[in-house]
Amino acid sequence: MSDGPWAFDAWNELRPGPRFSLADLDTSATPGFSGGSTKAGHLLAEIGEATSDLQERLYAHGRSGGTRSVLLVVQGMDTSGKGGIMRHVVGMVDPQGVELHAFGVPTPEERRHHYLWRIRRALPLAGRIGVFDRSHYEDVLVVRVDRLVPPEEWEKRYDEINAFEDEVVGGGTTIVKVALMISHHEQYKRLHQRLERPDKYWKFNPDDVDSRAKWPAYQEAYQAVFERTSTDVAPWHVIPADEKWYARLAVSQLLWQALVGLDLDWPSAEFDVAEQLARLEATGT
Repeated sequence: MSDGPWAFDAWNELRPGPRFSLADLDTSATPGFSGGSTKAGHLLAEIGEATSDLQERLYAHGRSGGTRSVLLVVQGMDTSGKGGIMRHVVGMVDPQGVELHAFGVPTPEERRHHYLWRIRRALPLAGRIGVFDRSHYEDVLVVRVDRLVPPEEWEKRYDEINAFEDEVVGGGTTIVKVALMISHHEQYKRLHQRLERPDKYWKFNPDDVDSRAKWPAYQEAYQAVFERTSTDVAPWHVIPADEKWYARLAVSQLLWQALVGLDLDWPSAEFDVAEQLARLEATGT
């Protein structure tokens, strides 16, 4: 997958380094990719085929007693393209091997528990790809920006999240964390489009305008997330997302790399193949 227009180790190159500044990120850039949307579409299909094969191997291992799984965490501001990732990237693989959870405002039951309670309940089973549309990071993003708990409460959550993710990875789950970053102007255009088209009204939420008014606070909160929770075992990948096709391509590449990293072959037969072939032949053609 490193040949052609995509000559890039996305897993390492899209990680925010120690001097990373979200304020300096060019959200319209397409790092690592020299082609346009047409080439990206062709490559996305190619990656999709390879990813589908790898996912089937993962699923087979889960059905055969394996313990490995993958968790894709997708974060981003409103209109950043999270839905497109679900349709165009996650949609490339067999749905029976995917567990998708969209985390909204906590329910009354969820509020009665620790904020990671609902996250633990949604972790993927062995052999599955879990997908979080928003996640436990809302508890250091929205909660911080909207001052839903005191600073000393959300402040300690960075270390709690790191410890939690270390535990999850230690249990056999590879975590792929992606943050879709768009510009203030690009978000304006996408929200404006939703208000111009009747077929997009259903996607518009008046609360999105309220969140937009808090843009600087959200940028500060995301910067803190990248600085404090991008670890060696569960690194963040910051993806410029003004170009939707690029964001989808980058996430698909990351998911593919995660599955390749599992280094799974097909499970061995737990029966005598020759014996079963003979039994089958004995039943006639």
